[in-house]
Amino acid sequence: MLAQAPPMGWNSWDSYGLRIDEQQFRDNIAVLATKLKPSGYSYAVIDEGWYMENPEDRPKPELLKYALDENGRFIPVVARFPSALQNGQNTGFEQIASWIHSQGLKFGVHVVRGIPRESVARNLPIEGTDFKAQDAADQNDGCPWDPTSWGVRDNPAGQAWYDSLLRQYGKWGVDFLKVDCIAERPYKPQEIRQIALAIQHSGRNMVLSLSPGPTAIEHQAEVAALAQMWRISNDIWDVWESHGFPIGIKNQFENAARWAQYSRPDNWPDADMLAVGELRPYPDIGPPRRTRLTPAEQQTHMSLWSMARSPLIVGANLTLLDPDTLRLLTNPDVLRIDQTATASRQILHDGDLVVWTADLPGNERALAAFNLGEQPITLDRAWSDFVLPEGQHITKNAWTGERLQAGSRLITTLEPHASIVLMFSK
Repeated sequence: MLAQAPPMGWNSWDSYGLRIDEQQFRDNIAVLATKLKPSGYSYAVIDEGWYMENPEDRPKPELLKYALDENGRFIPVVARFPSALQNGQNTGFEQIASWIHSQGLKFGVHVVRGIPRESVARNLPIEGTDFKAQDAADQNDGCPWDPTSWGVRDNPAGQAWYDSLLRQYGKWGVDFLKVDCIAERPYKPQEIRQIALAIQHSGRNMVLSLSPGPTAIEHQAEVAALAQMWRISNDIWDVWESHGFPIGIKNQFENAARWAQYSRPDNWPDADMLAVGELRPYPDIGPPRRTRLTPAEQQTHMSLWSMARSPLIVGANLTLLDPDTLRLLTNPDVLRIDQTATASRQILHDGDLVVWTADLPGNERALAAFNLGEQPITLDRAWSDFVLPEGQHITKNAWTGERLQAGSRLITTLEPHASIVLMFSK
């Protein structure tokens, strides 16, 4: 099983966009290894753009230049990832992946589905076959929001292309593959099947993560049969609420509640990255900044993701990791909910009050209450209101560690956008 628990790690997108280079990546991973790995964070993922020579020209796609190998596959730009060049050959991410693995971490990359348009224009050969790029490409199927690639046909040449690509990634040492423009806008089940089969053919285990969202709920069984993660929403950023792109933390409550029943080992509905800490120097959206979420909103962000058992992929610049963000990301009780809960669900949505519960091993339970509104909410309710047994409960505030007085009622006040997570057993 590739993902017994929701994957945890770091992704470069929220802080570096298309522009991360090798030194920046290594500097972040050094912090991941020392400060976050002890709490279970293990994946180190380079997001989109590692094959672009001039990513700053992305607004003018006709100016973009790409690094390709002789078989039409994207390779890291040596000027940005110098360790790729070994003995005069571009060996991809082999050196970086080996370094990641030496620290007990796992390595991931992001790609947009399909075959590079430049490879198709040059009709480059597909490794190990008599096919050429134009045999595999569907030039009527471009990603509507990304200029790099064409879709891949459902034919032997198309499968040969993905087999070649995943062979390359297997040789590099990739453990986690995030594939974009495939889960929604548009949904491409045929290419998901080709990629999943190519991973099998590669001989290397890789977690398959599908983006963007929202994945349609009616596709649940299909994506669950093929991938370990799939996005349940459009991109999340550091806003509380929005009415378009990107979406905010409050918007994610409905999505998380709808998908909670489908969370299980090897199948993790993905609420997107944790938009906390410092988002700089090149966030894909907005200026370099500290997260715009308040401390209460950041705690709610982390609490909902953990109660929903979402993958926990940090977007912050880890080289600027401050004590408050570190405490937020490494709270042992909150992480234990995310990683060990056997079931979770939203049990109440009453106005601005939302309540979730989660079942943990050893007859332990967790309860989280959230205030989505703009006014304080005072709670004085029996445990039975939350589908919990009557009687005395031993309770701990997961965020503060405070042992609360045993009682038969939940009594607390939630400030606007705030939350509380309680651990209890009878």
